[in-house]
Amino acid sequence: MSELKNIKPISYVKANAAKVLDHVCETRSPYIVTQNGEARGVLLDIDTYQSMQDGLKLFKLFAQSEGEVAKGKIIRQKDLFASLEKELNAK
Repeated sequence: MSELKNIKPISYVKANAAKVLDHVCETRSPYIVTQNGEARGVLLDIDTYQSMQDGLKLFKLFAQSEGEVAKGKIIRQKDLFASLEKELNAK
C-alpha cells in the first residue's frame, strides 16, 4: 500500500470541503478523515470508487465460479456454444 499522506481531522475537512474535494479529484489521492484522533472515513474521487466497486464485483464472480466448479456444476464449452447458437437461431 502506498504511503498515506492526506490524513486530516473532520474539522479540517468541514472547513475546507471544496478544497479537499478538488484535491481528491485532481490527484486521485484519497483523504483519510479522522474524528477524535481515529480514522473514521475515506474520501475518494468517483472514478477510483467506481473502479474499486467493479473490481470487487469481478472478484465475487471469480469466487462464485470457483464454487460452482468445486460442486461439479460445469458445462463443456462445445455444449454452451451449441446451446447459445440454438437460442439465437430460434429468434
